Amino acid sequence: MMVLNFAELETVYEDLAVALDTVSHAGREVLLCKLSLLMARELGDLAQVQAMIQTAKDHLDTKMQQD
Repeated sequence: MMVLNFAELETVYEDLAVALDTVSHAGREVLLCKLSLLMARELGDLAQVQAMIQTAKDHLDTKMQQD
């Protein structure tokens, strides 16, 4: 499996930030869900996707988890 380096991750971050800025607030959730599903499909490993979901959830700010 190929892993993105730090510079590539920064590019992904910037591209995602720009994409999120171009859609409505409600559209952001849909965009992120669709992107997640596309990436999960590409990854092709259910257990790894589930672990990543948990990791992302575990790293949310406490305030964000309560909203």
